[in-house]
Amino acid sequence: MPEIHQSIAQHYHERTKYDPETLAAKSQRIDWAKQPVPFKEYRIGTDIDLKPYLQETTEAFIDDPQGQWWRRLSRLLFRSYGLTARIPSMGSAVYLRAAPSAGGLYPAEVYVVSRGTPLLAAGLYNYQCRTHSLIQYWESNVWQRLQEACFWHPVLESTQLAIVVTAVFYRSAWRYEDRAYRRICLDTGHLLGNIELAAGINDYRPHLIGGFIDEAVNDLLYIDPQQEGAIAVLPLADLLDIKQNLPCGCTALPSATETHYPQIPDGELLKYFHRYTQISPSITGKLNLPAVKQERSLEDKYNFPFCSKIPTFTTPIYWGEKLSDLEITMHKRRSTRAYSGEDFTFDELKALLDFTYQPQNYIDQHLDNSPDYFDLNLIETFIVVSGIQGLEAGCYYYAPKAQELRQIRFKNFRTELHFLCLGQELGRDAGAVLFHTSDLKSAIAQYGDRVYRYLHMDAGHLGQRLNLAAIHLNLGVSGIGGFFDDQVNEVLGIPTDEAVLYITTLGKPR
Repeated sequence: MPEIHQSIAQHYHERTKYDPETLAAKSQRIDWAKQPVPFKEYRIGTDIDLKPYLQETTEAFIDDPQGQWWRRLSRLLFRSYGLTARIPSMGSAVYLRAAPSAGGLYPAEVYVVSRGTPLLAAGLYNYQCRTHSLIQYWESNVWQRLQEACFWHPVLESTQLAIVVTAVFYRSAWRYEDRAYRRICLDTGHLLGNIELAAGINDYRPHLIGGFIDEAVNDLLYIDPQQEGAIAVLPLADLLDIKQNLPCGCTALPSATETHYPQIPDGELLKYFHRYTQISPSITGKLNLPAVKQERSLEDKYNFPFCSKIPTFTTPIYWGEKLSDLEITMHKRRSTRAYSGEDFTFDELKALLDFTYQPQNYIDQHLDNSPDYFDLNLIETFIVVSGIQGLEAGCYYYAPKAQELRQIRFKNFRTELHFLCLGQELGRDAGAVLFHTSDLKSAIAQYGDRVYRYLHMDAGHLGQRLNLAAIHLNLGVSGIGGFFDDQVNEVLGIPTDEAVLYITTLGKPR
């Protein structure tokens, strides 16, 4: 077998690209008889009903500190991943959740780890979104094991609760096969975006940790690593406890870069790739983690001398008193199924970009001015404009540090967008299509193959902020994880080393 120079992340990305000449041949008929159930059930455990704390107003708990505590946790979980609608489907029902998911498959599971508080005993809990409850399936103090698995991350020294997000692989792979890992990480990013904002509404501050010993966290949760794997850990700092107003810490740690791997059959690539992006259990002890999180670089990547530069400074979106409008928007968010083809305004686009990329503008509304991502320095944003009033059709690079659009191609790309989005009319009829990309080779050099998780979760997190801002502005929005990869690079005019992570379509809903 010839020597392989590509890392497993590069190999996975190349091998899971959609190509117009091979997609039809590769696609298989979906076996509806094997459709997975997007919920996890426990036969034993203690159930804690969180619904009463959703139905009551704030005033109902004004003299009840325990009720206030439960209300905050209940609302945080519900706005992050709770059920928001029930839609009849094929004699059954599809349950929509606060965070979007490709194909409505919801591969993420949410666990709560308690250190032991006066109201939530030490142990492990699974969030049961169907009943909006917590089920305690393990009653024991496991906090030290979590600290060990996270290399004694300093945030875990002072916090009492943590959310752990896992991926149930088959839920997504049933439909999307090996490419499903991309969608799993994007869907997790949507969820992380919701957790961040819902936490802000309820006086929590989630501290994102992506660097942990996977095997140790999986063992801690008692999950089968062949079927499910931990993908993010989020200690929850209680902002009403002054001792938990903590500095931001390290979010991402590198893994190995694997360049020697066997021929991997189709259908096994996803699990193999996940396993080889894990951090080795041979690494133990307290790491010398950065005291503060990495700041974004001062310069935007692309600064073309020939292009026109259009400022995007604008008035921030107002989310209502005590963020009431944000909470409503999180509940009513839906993915748009069709656009009218009508234009929307440049002011609306600027507002979308402001909320997504300029969180410092929302500190006056008590939102985090520097929310945790893994590393936004690795992600670039391009916008293909087809129908925005006051903005010429073409391809633009968005420079978030300079807060400006830089036009790099001059053409209406509606036909190309229709094609590269696998023939979906969403691409053709959208007023703008936003692309998240990354130089995969450079990213791997910094974080190893594990960076593939980080990149897609960060892209999904940004995508969720776009989702919420668009819904609030009465625009349509829909994320697309299936596209002809190389054809996207051609339209954007970027090299093939720049991996396309995610597409978000924006427009006037039909």
